[in-house]
Amino acid sequence: MVVLSQPAALEHCSLIKTCKPTCVFTGIPVIDLRDPEAKTLIVKACEEYGFFKLINHGVPMEFMTRLEAEALSFFNLPQSDKDKATPFGYGSNKIGPNGDVGWIEYLLVNTNPQLTSLKTLSENFCYAVNDYILAVKRLAFEVVEIMADGLEIEPRNVLSRLLRDEKSDSCFRLNHYPPCPQLQALSGRNLIGFGEHTDPQIISILRSNNTSGLQICLRDRTWVSVPPDQTSFFISVGDTLQAGNE
Repeated sequence: MVVLSQPAALEHCSLIKTCKPTCVFTGIPVIDLRDPEAKTLIVKACEEYGFFKLINHGVPMEFMTRLEAEALSFFNLPQSDKDKATPFGYGSNKIGPNGDVGWIEYLLVNTNPQLTSLKTLSENFCYAVNDYILAVKRLAFEVVEIMADGLEIEPRNVLSRLLRDEKSDSCFRLNHYPPCPQLQALSGRNLIGFGEHTDPQIISILRSNNTSGLQICLRDRTWVSVPPDQTSFFISVGDTLQAGNE
């Protein structure tokens, strides 16, 4: 999930040398999780793009909006307060091998066991994180079981069982892209949100607000921008699932 504190901050991007010139890609597969053909459509989307948008996913919108509000309150805390959460998953990055400056701060927590309290996080924030994680985990279980059906993998819970295991390394990452007022100090280096990468997990479940920024790389190595949709989730195939089907 991503949070942008001031969408107007993106107006400064004309001053920045972009890493990958992109166009908005309107061909992202959109799959209704309640569609009887979802199994076939998900497998096809994974084979062709490794990426798709999921609607009718069952995660309450109130969980998303409440978490976003609580997250913004946390990221607006003084830096000294946020730094106190560093041992528990707060950080900021300089990302990439080319000296790119990571325009990002984040909160990273393990989804097992359930989050009860974190230093500097309010009780309401912890409740919001827990509700969101539990709902998205249920979605993840359903998606990977549908994938297993489509790939004719038996038993169908072979993937979801890995996610349900209390020793699973599944994690929840909350990214925040704050304004960057010192663009001229970059000395020609690229300013990016989160660097080019693949995810090592089985799948990644992504959600953003209505601000653009997410990009994917197509088979022809063309980078394209994904139109944002705050009501839906985007599913990305991870390295583990891809390697297991090659």
